[in-house]
Amino acid sequence: FSRSRMAAHEGPEAADSLWARHSSLGLTRTARFSVLDFAGSGGPPQQQKQRKQQKQQQQPPPGKKAKGGQGNAKAAAEAPAIDEETVLARAAVLRSVGEECVTEDDLMKLLRKKPGFRLYDGFEPSGRMHIAQGIFKAINVNKCTSVGGTFVFWVADWFALMNDKMGGDLDKIRDVGQYFVEVWTAAGMDMSKVEFRWASEDITSKAHLYWPKMLDIARRFTLARITKCCTIMGRAEGKLSAAQVLYPIMQCTDIFFLGADICQLGVDQRKVNMLAREYCESAGIKLKPVILSHHMLYGLKPGQAKMSKSDPDSAIFMEDSREDIARKLSMAHCPREASGASVADGEMRLVVDDLQNPCLDYVEHIVLSTPSATFTAGGTTYRTLEEVKAAFVEGRLSEQDLKAGLVDAVDELVAPVRRHFVENEGARALLARIQGYKKQAAAEPAGGAGKKPLRRLDLEDTKGCHAVFAPLATHTATIGSILTLLQQIRCAPAGATVVLWLRDWSSFVLNRLFAGPK
Repeated sequence: FSRSRMAAHEGPEAADSLWARHSSLGLTRTARFSVLDFAGSGGPPQQQKQRKQQKQQQQPPPGKKAKGGQGNAKAAAEAPAIDEETVLARAAVLRSVGEECVTEDDLMKLLRKKPGFRLYDGFEPSGRMHIAQGIFKAINVNKCTSVGGTFVFWVADWFALMNDKMGGDLDKIRDVGQYFVEVWTAAGMDMSKVEFRWASEDITSKAHLYWPKMLDIARRFTLARITKCCTIMGRAEGKLSAAQVLYPIMQCTDIFFLGADICQLGVDQRKVNMLAREYCESAGIKLKPVILSHHMLYGLKPGQAKMSKSDPDSAIFMEDSREDIARKLSMAHCPREASGASVADGEMRLVVDDLQNPCLDYVEHIVLSTPSATFTAGGTTYRTLEEVKAAFVEGRLSEQDLKAGLVDAVDELVAPVRRHFVENEGARALLARIQGYKKQAAAEPAGGAGKKPLRRLDLEDTKGCHAVFAPLATHTATIGSILTLLQQIRCAPAGATVVLWLRDWSSFVLNRLFAGPK
């Protein structure tokens, strides 16, 4: 983060004071990016050792067990206090990641109470990865983990299925998910404090935890409130399938299922993250997830609020050749003066941007986003966006020189990923399969003929089963309902296994018996 970014959030005087107090921030090198660490901390291994020691201090002595709240309170009292200066410095790093933080107070409380916090982002495996998902995300993850966070990526394969990505073929979706991991590894993401969790595996293995939470969230909101969140999928409210209506409810559930303290997603996902905070209010949950929404990079064409995978020329992709990068950036929209027109999907813009220039957007959020980064164009080296923007607007930096410098800077960041998919045999084969999927989809006739059938969930063998559905939970049972139930059971064919289905979750959703354990 930079003094100018801090000034934008804290004000010039506060920023100068904070910068002076924390000028001892050091740098730790990863495979690709410089990430912030604190002088004297000893880096990630030392932090891990400190957390292990802290955990040991919180455990009761051998032979004794902590009793409820007393044991927890004693452990908390013995835990070393977090220095307020460190809390402020960590908060400044995290705020440099987000264009918006909901709320600043909740973030500070979290950092004081829980130094080993968890952040989460989810992604649908859906084709190639552009530079915002690749480089920009790797930079942000490295910043977050450098100040004590563990970053959890939710590989939303079932969500991609609901949103009809990759033709609804889960095998292809999983291939694309693995491709994303390969890109981030090659791009320099520090994987030592990153977890990848697959939705299909976790939800299936922990269904008893996931679905009750999802049902509880669903019953607390109206259909109208949920459909307003469906823009997170890029879908209009009037064209939603039933599965897509479930999508925001499940995404909200993910936050609690993964134990996320901070939702670190893009501004385009803000609606469903706010839904999670509303759920906390409704359910009486005191600690709400902090929402740290990162900036959405413009598409390279005029009027594009964000990049589009369906338009290859709207973004730089992570395997693009230098020639591709130069061609796309040479054609990129690059206004020197404000036009007064707004980009589409203006709600994604939380910060006023008069120029709406995607080239300057790349300079700020891709090239200059890492500590100590510089940008060279037209024979001059710049350290801040403000310097670049002023030179460009005043005519000291030409559009041609700006774009030439951007080509060099972007190509330097993308080149390691490009080499990885050439030199690594497994990665090369994976990319070839994904490129084949795209060609196959393009060759399919209109109407979806030839699409692979959707894979259904693995179910237990129910051959010969005679299922009887019990009445919903109620305070009283009538003689008639009992006799009807017995008659339905006696109607089972000879040799069939009789299953009496007790509809506890259905009763829960309908608030029977006040939805309590009764």
